[in-house]
Amino acid sequence: MANTPQSKKRARQNERRFAINKMRRSRIRTFLRKVEEAIASGQQDAAQSALREAQPELMRGVTKGVVHKNTAARKISRLSSRVKALAA
Repeated sequence: MANTPQSKKRARQNERRFAINKMRRSRIRTFLRKVEEAIASGQQDAAQSALREAQPELMRGVTKGVVHKNTAARKISRLSSRVKALAA
């Protein structure tokens, strides 16, 4: 349990930051799920537009420190290759 004033403040800040990061992660996952659903349905144009919307959201997560840069790059790369494979 936090005892000093500084540790109490830290606990409050961590709580607030956790809630904000949780919302950001959830938002990113929602955008990624839309891409996955479009890929599963086989609609390439819908998948492409969903991917275009998901990319900036993922990169925003990188700048906010919610997602690691390489993780975001890997997810974008794998999704884009799967979207591209729909055309074939």
